[in-house]
Amino acid sequence: MRSTSPEQPAPLLIGELSRRTGVNIETIRYYERINMLPAPRRTASGRRVYGSGDRRTLAFIRRARELGFTLSEIRALLALSAEGGRESCAEVRDLAAAHLAEIRGKIADLKAMERVLANAVRRCDAGEAPGCPVLDALSAA
Repeated sequence: MRSTSPEQPAPLLIGELSRRTGVNIETIRYYERINMLPAPRRTASGRRVYGSGDRRTLAFIRRARELGFTLSEIRALLALSAEGGRESCAEVRDLAAAHLAEIRGKIADLKAMERVLANAVRRCDAGEAPGCPVLDALSAA
């Protein structure tokens, strides 16, 4: 006869957690050292054992890093996620909006850099200027 309680997912060792989340083993250990990920349970032989909550947290951290959030921002997002509620959602939105503004600023900077370099390469290809237009562009104040 089957139990009526939901089955618990099997615990994960660090290698399996790494494989399932796409996060390097050394990075997982680093996140533990800096308290981004709670210290895992250990087997009698000292091996780390993780649960589904750890997997979700690690996946959250990985995705947030992919979106360019700093570890400090991710720490704040994790804390707000644990709080839940409307108030924390507004704080998350504010943090995301500030991050989005930074990204847009970086995109504007990259577009400006692209214009300068594209113009210098075009001038070089066209032989428009004596010397080297790329070096001239780098030397310009």
